[in-house]
Amino acid sequence: MLSSSVRSLVLAGLLSLASVAAAQSPATTADYEYFERKIRPLLSEHCYECHSASAQTVHGSLKLDSAQALNAGGDSGAAVVAGDSDASLLIQSIRYEGDYEMPPQGKLAEQDILELTRWVEQGAYFPPAMPGSHTAENTASGIDYEAGRQFWSFQPLSQPELPPVDRVDWPQTRSDSFVLAAMEERGLAPTSPADKRTLLRRLYFTLTGLPPTPEQVEDFVADRSDAAFSKQIDRLLDSPEYGEKWGRWWLDLARYTDRTASWLPQTTQAHLYRDWVVNAFCDDMPYAEFVHRQLATDLLPSTGPEDIPALGFIGLSPTYWKELKLPSEIIKVIVADEWEERVDAVSRTFLGLTVACARCHDHKFDPISADDYYAMAGVFASCRLSERPLIGEEEFAPVQAARATVEGLEAEIAKLKKLKPIPQEKVDSLTHQIAEIQSTTEHYDTPMANAVIDESVHVVRAGKTPQEGTQLEYRAEPYDLPSFIRGNPNRPGPVIPRRFLTVLTREPQAFQIGSGRLELAQAITSDAASLTARVLVNRVWLAHFGRGIVDTPSNFGRQGGRPTHPQLLDDLAARFIAQGWSIKWLHRELLLSAAWQQSTQGSQADPDNTWLSRMNRRRLTFEEWRDAMLQVSGELTLSRGGPAVALEEPDNHRRTLYATVNRRDISPTLMIHDFPDPNQHSPQRSPTTTALQGLFALNSPLLAQQAQALVHRLDREGLSETEPRVERIYTLLFARSATPNELALGLDYFEAHEAQGSQGSWETYCHAMLLSNEFIYID
Repeated sequence: MLSSSVRSLVLAGLLSLASVAAAQSPATTADYEYFERKIRPLLSEHCYECHSASAQTVHGSLKLDSAQALNAGGDSGAAVVAGDSDASLLIQSIRYEGDYEMPPQGKLAEQDILELTRWVEQGAYFPPAMPGSHTAENTASGIDYEAGRQFWSFQPLSQPELPPVDRVDWPQTRSDSFVLAAMEERGLAPTSPADKRTLLRRLYFTLTGLPPTPEQVEDFVADRSDAAFSKQIDRLLDSPEYGEKWGRWWLDLARYTDRTASWLPQTTQAHLYRDWVVNAFCDDMPYAEFVHRQLATDLLPSTGPEDIPALGFIGLSPTYWKELKLPSEIIKVIVADEWEERVDAVSRTFLGLTVACARCHDHKFDPISADDYYAMAGVFASCRLSERPLIGEEEFAPVQAARATVEGLEAEIAKLKKLKPIPQEKVDSLTHQIAEIQSTTEHYDTPMANAVIDESVHVVRAGKTPQEGTQLEYRAEPYDLPSFIRGNPNRPGPVIPRRFLTVLTREPQAFQIGSGRLELAQAITSDAASLTARVLVNRVWLAHFGRGIVDTPSNFGRQGGRPTHPQLLDDLAARFIAQGWSIKWLHRELLLSAAWQQSTQGSQADPDNTWLSRMNRRRLTFEEWRDAMLQVSGELTLSRGGPAVALEEPDNHRRTLYATVNRRDISPTLMIHDFPDPNQHSPQRSPTTTALQGLFALNSPLLAQQAQALVHRLDREGLSETEPRVERIYTLLFARSATPNELALGLDYFEAHEAQGSQGSWETYCHAMLLSNEFIYID
């Protein structure tokens, strides 16, 4: 444990930082996406008839259809007090608590009231009107797709000429020329290269999520060849640790979970998808194929049943409880919400577009119509989640029959055990039968992957009246959805054939193969290849440089950011496709650049480092921090794949990738360390500094155990003298030797503790070092 004075100082600093962060909460793209998907439809359905610019009579001079109107309020004053729902007239009115009861024809559903209350509490963010959002693409007569295709992210890729630069000796790759040209245009210059020790530590964490060993650092420092760094990149890209690090990166986007709600198909084999992703990165599976397999590997002639885990991208989708005693009108909304989630995850992950914002109306900013939304949603309405075996259908047929028999026998045993006295002889006989069936049926224990099958889902009444409940019917034929009026499945409009987005293809053709999953996947990498490549390249750039060329990695629409280096993005994306969609090629291109190899100690003339005149320092993710602690203490277990293990298990020394992710009951340790919500697609981690993190660092069993294990490692290595022990800690943790001043501080510390007869000083010292900025940050 650290001393009380040190603990107080750390907590004071953390609380101060937390309070500053809380006071600074500008609207994010996610806030605006939430408004478009959840809030605008409610306002449109229940409020705009009387409180919008299109209303025949604006009641109370109050409009709720723009940010400006909302801020202006009406005759009774402000309608909303951001962050305070109780003080907001809008919330008082829909609760029927104040002078007004709105809407007057009847109180909103409780869920709708809660949604609007949540919006106000979170800041009542309302997207500002954007140039061209209603005058170019989204006109009164519909969407002008030709105008929409002029937007930068929908343009075809071109490989631009390299721009001229003054410092012709600086660029190491094509990318450097674009970066340097942007710097020089603004009077900036690149900083010096990072030293070799810093560079190798940065490379290891970037590609593997683990630190280098002291021996690996020394070998690299001693290698004076021109190809020394390139060889390190290739070696790490060929390591299994690379697949594990970048597999976790992808799982954030895929909202991966090991455990989920009890009403889902079982997820005891969810790790099959995680392991498939890891192996795909290790094998450098072309990204186009990576997309195809995750959406439709079962429909590809080149893949077999062993590839079924790839379908976990959809097969592990969040689903919502459906109480079938309720009327079908309610269940239809729940099922439609599930389709919306899948449209959102697929469109944002692969295309960087918020297609789900068009469920209730044409997209307010992008050239995406409600018909486009339902054309895509029909794909997911035409397939359902299901567990599927990793063997062929013919091989699995006897297994399926045997499992059904065993299930019946187990049910019979359960009934017998309720009798008194229990007929033990009969129970034993049935138990023996079960064991015999299991041992004699070939492939009985074959794993079952979370996947999908092409069966459309239909919600129908169980009887003639709503009071008789609901049933779900699964049909072999695909399901072209009607366009739901204002997103309500109980108000169907015209039927929309399943197809791709209009803005991304000149003449959209109706999908013909089953659900359309394969045609959707192929369109993403053909019709939308330029956009898909830009999105992926930007994601990898963000992971390596700490900021994207586009700062909204899952929104390449009008509400998203604009590229800081548009020609660079296009050049990389075009070459990425030309290189066979190879992600390993992309890594090499970025890591060999002079821009990536810069020091973090550059000029402050560009405080946000928008123009990359230095490298960005970044904090380790929790997974990297925990894995690094386990490695330097000598306790890391590098076993690969398989079922997840609870993170807090005392003997869990596996990489954090293999810790259980529970969608409904996420580990508190992960939760306080910025782990993404596994209920939804997460475009990037959002680092925070909180008091809870400080308390964890000071008091958690993990830190105490790893500090103790680090001391034991020093003992095992035969280091008994103080000076070599301190030196070894510095090389293990920081990939460098201690400076004379650092060494003197360490020696003084232990000398003082020995004079006082204090116990446990080595554990305290190691604990503090594991919490140090130099260990937790990458330069």
